[in-house]
Amino acid sequence: MSEIFGTPELDRRTLLRRAAAVGLLATPAVGMLSACVGGGSDSGNNADKPKGEKSATNPLGVDPKAPLEVIIFNGGLGTKYATDVDIPSYNKLFPDSKVAFSQTEEIATVVQPRFTAGNPPDMINNSGSKLMDQGALVQAGQVQDLTELFAAPSLDIPGKTVAETLIPGTVEQGTFNGKPYVLNYAFTVFGLWYSGKLFKDNGWTAPATWADFTALLDKMKAKGITPYGYAGANASYYQYTAILTSAAKIGGADVLKNIDNLEDGAWTNDAVKQAAAAWAEVGAKYSNKAFLGLKHTEVQLQQDQYKVGFYPSGSWLENEQAKDTPAGFDYQVMPIPSVTASDKLPATAIYAAAGEQYFVASHGKNPRGGMEYLRHMLSKAGAKGFTELTKVLTVVKGATDGEDISPGLTSGNKMLSAAGSNYFSFRFDTWYKKLDDELRAATNELMYNGGTADKFCARMQKAADAIKKDSSIEKFHR
Repeated sequence: MSEIFGTPELDRRTLLRRAAAVGLLATPAVGMLSACVGGGSDSGNNADKPKGEKSATNPLGVDPKAPLEVIIFNGGLGTKYATDVDIPSYNKLFPDSKVAFSQTEEIATVVQPRFTAGNPPDMINNSGSKLMDQGALVQAGQVQDLTELFAAPSLDIPGKTVAETLIPGTVEQGTFNGKPYVLNYAFTVFGLWYSGKLFKDNGWTAPATWADFTALLDKMKAKGITPYGYAGANASYYQYTAILTSAAKIGGADVLKNIDNLEDGAWTNDAVKQAAAAWAEVGAKYSNKAFLGLKHTEVQLQQDQYKVGFYPSGSWLENEQAKDTPAGFDYQVMPIPSVTASDKLPATAIYAAAGEQYFVASHGKNPRGGMEYLRHMLSKAGAKGFTELTKVLTVVKGATDGEDISPGLTSGNKMLSAAGSNYFSFRFDTWYKKLDDELRAATNELMYNGGTADKFCARMQKAADAIKKDSSIEKFHR
């Protein structure tokens, strides 16, 4: 994972424009700038209020009686890992602390007004189709620096700091210009998901080349199955991850680094064009345009009913569909097939990264409690409990070694093992929400509305250039 380099400190006016643009400051509340929005440091926040005595069991100095508020996105991972694993663990250490828990499917709708009002929850899981602009929150000084958390001793892995128990690159994934502000907790592998039973019944095997892939799509189509699909209403980022995975495999992982860094011409690179062209053909010939108006669970349900062949997703899919998956369905996942015979990365290369953002509000009532809550999530017991409940790995190394939890998780682990060091990711989606929003719309146009690779690339380059030129948006780099 590449290091992120610092940038000049923001001036007060730029900070105000950026915060107001994402709703962190309501217009009448401009006079409250100093109270609600700080700079990038911890100066003036509640990091030391309330505060308890530091000890071997309380290395972050949490006030053991201070209440804690936690809000979790209720999506593919559910919320049982919070209610059944992490909150009980926190309360075992701090039995006098009342933990207020809530869940929502719309994080921005519920939480962003509370940042505006100056009373945010202490620990927030920022995820879903309506997530908050994480880069803007960091820029506005609303996010707690997690350096102290990562330097603290692990809750249950003796002799290790929290950072030392994590998969390499985890801390960097949540770093913004030199400081760690976000914990990306779920280690997600991304690929094309399918039914092992459907494949076995038809004698099909997972394709590695684009020619074999489209040939299999033809076979599925001949059987009356929609060969490929995703939900355009709220999950077009599933598909744009597939497109960018293809681009990285064609041209190398630097294709994604250049996109993250807003390099000139990053989106009009030949690798991106080739990837977009290949996927546009899949959308035109092998999908269903009616999916444009559907939500992710609606298309996923059709796959569980053996009506859809391939579905692009991360490893949260199996858990999300648990109640609708028929016995014997046997979730499996495969890498995105190689588009050309001269791809720079092998067919086994995949998108895999620490994801699912958790952060502590620097102006919350109990930031130290929020960091301590994350320490419990990052314990071996917390990570194991999370994986058992969600069928998704965490960034805690070896937390589930030897565990046989589910077909999809086993398949994802095999795919990750086969990839070796050939896995990659991007970060622009959390750095620049406007770019993420534009890419979702451009992907739907490409796949379901007759778009072309040239239009797709030109549209995205224009959006990236506009962000690059906008002095009110802080730029990040890797």
